[in-house]
Amino acid sequence: MTWVVWRQYRAQGAIAAVLLAALAAAVLVDGFQIASHWHSILVACAGNKACLQQQPTLVNGVVSDLPYLCLIVPVVLGMLWGAPLVAHELESRTSDFAWAQSVTRTHWLAVKTGWLLLAAAACGGVVAALTTWWSGPVNAMTAGAFAPGQFDTQGIVPIGYAVFAMALGIAAGAVARRSLPAIAVVLGGFIGVRLLISDLLRPHYLAAVTTYYTVGGSFTPPGQAWVFSQGAVSGTGVVVPAGWGDLYPALQPVCQRLIGSTPASGKSGSMSAVFSCMQAHGWRGFATYQPAYRYWPFQGIETGIYLLLAAALIAVTFVIVRRRDA
Repeated sequence: MTWVVWRQYRAQGAIAAVLLAALAAAVLVDGFQIASHWHSILVACAGNKACLQQQPTLVNGVVSDLPYLCLIVPVVLGMLWGAPLVAHELESRTSDFAWAQSVTRTHWLAVKTGWLLLAAAACGGVVAALTTWWSGPVNAMTAGAFAPGQFDTQGIVPIGYAVFAMALGIAAGAVARRSLPAIAVVLGGFIGVRLLISDLLRPHYLAAVTTYYTVGGSFTPPGQAWVFSQGAVSGTGVVVPAGWGDLYPALQPVCQRLIGSTPASGKSGSMSAVFSCMQAHGWRGFATYQPAYRYWPFQGIETGIYLLLAAALIAVTFVIVRRRDA
């Protein structure tokens, strides 16, 4: 069976290898240029954080979209390799011959899905490794490891995407028994599941950390933390986001008089008196965030979710194929 899989997919495999090699060449050339530019910025700013923040972006134009290949490649693999795996056999009626031989359907499906899932993981891993290396200076400059478009396209998560998309294509083909509907399911299903997980589940993988500090002070979570919210909270639990516009109506009258009739009234008086009044009435500043050290645990959790989904889809595929064998 392994030889059969090689014969069937050797052309697609060769094309994928050539495309990955071309991508690697382009990423390496551009990555070394970005790294050189970043080194020049570090030398010029000499540790001055304000100077670093004033620098223009390191990448522009089409080059800046390279990381999104980590989202495109899994979908393409699922549509072109995964969806036709079972569906094409049923459409062309070659299943009547292939599944009537000495090799059982279970063995046929196990070998084919095993190799295709392995190929998807390898392709996803190569693209993710290139993107992670290429994005190193950008990550250091923006400090946005958890940001959408960075968390999703780096580390090990793209491997989970690739395996899931391949499994989704295989299962969709087995259920729909047609390649085109299965391709549509891969596209829509991958986008829908990814948005669901990234928007609703990812922020809650681990309980967020809330740090309280003296009102009027400042707090910046160390490293590339994922900040959810910042502001002030009163002793009675009234939460106000950062900004005087929302804070003023929530203050006690005695503290409001220190500011004036409105936050913009310009009444004389030091802000330290206002902050002292707020502190006396139980106000504290707060920041709710996911610490930077949770980056890799989050990567592992999200990758695990996609691998579990892939395993469930492959299990469904086996059940469908085996029942049709009866």
